[in-house]
Amino acid sequence: MKVKKFDLKRLGALVYKESLQAIRDPSTLLIAFVLPVVLLFLFAYAVSLDVRDVRIGVVQESNSAPAQQLAAAFASTRYLNVTMAQDRREVAEQVVSGKLRGFVVIPQDFEQRLHSQNGLPLIQIITDGSQPNTANYVANYTQGVIQNWGAGAGMKVAPAAIELEPRYWFNAELESRRSLVPGAIAIVMTIIGTMLTALVVAREWERGTMEAVMSTPASVVEILIGKLLPYFVLGMLATLGAAALAIFVFNVPLRGSLAALLFLSAVFMIPALGQGLLISSVTRNQFLAAQIALFSGFLPAFMLSGFLYEIDGMPAPIQFITWFVPARYFVSSLKTVFLVGDIWAVFWPNLLAMAAIGTFFFVLAKRATRKNLEG
Repeated sequence: MKVKKFDLKRLGALVYKESLQAIRDPSTLLIAFVLPVVLLFLFAYAVSLDVRDVRIGVVQESNSAPAQQLAAAFASTRYLNVTMAQDRREVAEQVVSGKLRGFVVIPQDFEQRLHSQNGLPLIQIITDGSQPNTANYVANYTQGVIQNWGAGAGMKVAPAAIELEPRYWFNAELESRRSLVPGAIAIVMTIIGTMLTALVVAREWERGTMEAVMSTPASVVEILIGKLLPYFVLGMLATLGAAALAIFVFNVPLRGSLAALLFLSAVFMIPALGQGLLISSVTRNQFLAAQIALFSGFLPAFMLSGFLYEIDGMPAPIQFITWFVPARYFVSSLKTVFLVGDIWAVFWPNLLAMAAIGTFFFVLAKRATRKNLEG
């Protein structure tokens, strides 16, 4: 079989033809430009790991001056949404119904306990254990309120042996949005690179137009590049749009350079496009391609990339699987370039891993395409 020579004119014609097809397809433009905006707004505003404005009750059974001062200290904090009560039965039902996440009881003998040397607890803290993270937060923050109130009132309230002053690097305000939005860009790129490519190319196989293109003088490499290059450009445009939203709308700082961000995104598109092409070449069916792209592309990027859940907290077998998820390396790089800067000691291993996985996908996709052509 004679090997076809690579021709730039043929490649340009294929890219032009595929670009026109993408522009004329409303679903492609919807996935490439509208869906990313919707996802970013959802991740920025609907999904939050910040625990603020937690609804709790404060039961003030004592009317002494210290008890009133402590109740006022709870009511004045901006991290708790306090409901005052005189009887714990008033707030217990609200905890059962989910309206409150817990309540604090200032007992009748609060003033006596405050000056007692018997080590009796000052207050009682009851939290909703169905949400463990919030329950721990309520308990810990309640202790902090008591410590601050005691220090301000000049009272000795179980002082800590060592006073700690924490400092948070890269995200001093501890806003989860600054971590979620960069990771969401990886999810957007996965959708465009993997799912969109798998659907579009599978549709070509399904309609029989791919065989017609294969019968032209163009080589397999030219056809594959011509198919993927427009979607690569769409992915890069989506990256610029998502970065603009992150910086100017969601107030996420870009401490690195735009060039580094685009370079990282361009390399990530290699495994994303390669995986989508492989899925379409193997399935040759839109519905099946969409299902496989969802389970092998989107869900691993969402669950196993470190976007929402820390990889170090996963079981060892799952951590091993994450090494084969390209989004893992992209999410790490995105968080670094946005929140830290251009740290190439972090970028290079991630870039090499993404390039290696992408090369593997493209080799398999080329073989599958050639097999389909010969079959």
